[in-house]
Amino acid sequence: MESEFPQNAGLIYLNHAGVGPWPRRTGNAVCDFAFENVSAGPIDYEAWIHTETVLREQLRQMINAPSIADIALMKNTSEALSTVAYGIEWNAGDNIVTTRQEFPSNRIVWESLRTRGVETRLADLDSTSIPEDAVAALTDRRTRLIAISSVQYASGLRVDLQALGEFCRARNIFFCIDAIQSIGAVTFDAQKYHADFVVADGHKWMLGPEGVALFYCRAELRERLKVQQFGWHMVEAVGNYDAMQWEPARSARRFECGSPNMLGIHALSASLSLLLEIGMNQVEKLVLEKSSLLIARLSADARFKLLTPTQVGRYAGIVNCRHRHENSEQLARVLKERQIFCAVRAGGIRFSPHFYTQNEQLEKALEVLFELAPR
Repeated sequence: MESEFPQNAGLIYLNHAGVGPWPRRTGNAVCDFAFENVSAGPIDYEAWIHTETVLREQLRQMINAPSIADIALMKNTSEALSTVAYGIEWNAGDNIVTTRQEFPSNRIVWESLRTRGVETRLADLDSTSIPEDAVAALTDRRTRLIAISSVQYASGLRVDLQALGEFCRARNIFFCIDAIQSIGAVTFDAQKYHADFVVADGHKWMLGPEGVALFYCRAELRERLKVQQFGWHMVEAVGNYDAMQWEPARSARRFECGSPNMLGIHALSASLSLLLEIGMNQVEKLVLEKSSLLIARLSADARFKLLTPTQVGRYAGIVNCRHRHENSEQLARVLKERQIFCAVRAGGIRFSPHFYTQNEQLEKALEVLFELAPR
């Protein structure tokens, strides 16, 4: 697998929860696509459309969606969340429940609906040992939607999506999952979670480029979600440019208004081909092994406080820790100088290795971290 990740000598990349490096095959796919454009242009556009169809199938497999008709390709997570937020017919007095710990994209979009009389309620996942209870406690008969990240970007908390999905389905509440910190790192099952909407950009654990994102919409809800953007690509009779009458596509393509990002599509498809070859069960096993190693080593050092839950099932690929006295920004800056690339989130140092990260690299990163932190 090292041949797929020929990274610079000495680099220890531990920020897949931010932006993930590409596999070699993805770089090759982009180069091939660029050369084809230079040498021949889009004379084989039908082959490009085939790659687009392949990507939809790959994404379907990644989340266990019933059909590729349920998959739309968008620019990013925020666009997909906005499609949900402004596609639902709201009534003044409705409310949405999300959490205080969400990445801004999964909070701001809901708060923007205040102009329509919709209230956004923020559950505190740190207030209880069962985070899902904090979310459920804020719902009432006017709750229309629960929006939550499958894995919290800062703490790395992994949410019990099945429990929340069953709660929503029993109460006729829409369930919207921001899965950007799950898909590509751990297994994901939209049907098991009773998800109505799933959103995720491809540039983190899916190892793809920025600019291509997944939007899953449950088939029964497609026509209930009001279309907000219009163009040639979102119509049922796509390619019939002379038609004066039109209707939105019956598939999730109805949410894609214009020309697709073909460069990004080729890149993300190449990246997902690697994950699917390995198998997401194996990828998850390896990712969790890396996280477990970090948790065990950091838990054993009294100088550090773990911000990530240690209970099996409550963490995925993110492990966040804080030195009890030293500044995390300063520690992370020195780590970067030593070619150990991580991030600072919620006041802690966030490590996020992927399946291919070598255990020796993790031990080296910890060795440097412990060396920098005075006793």
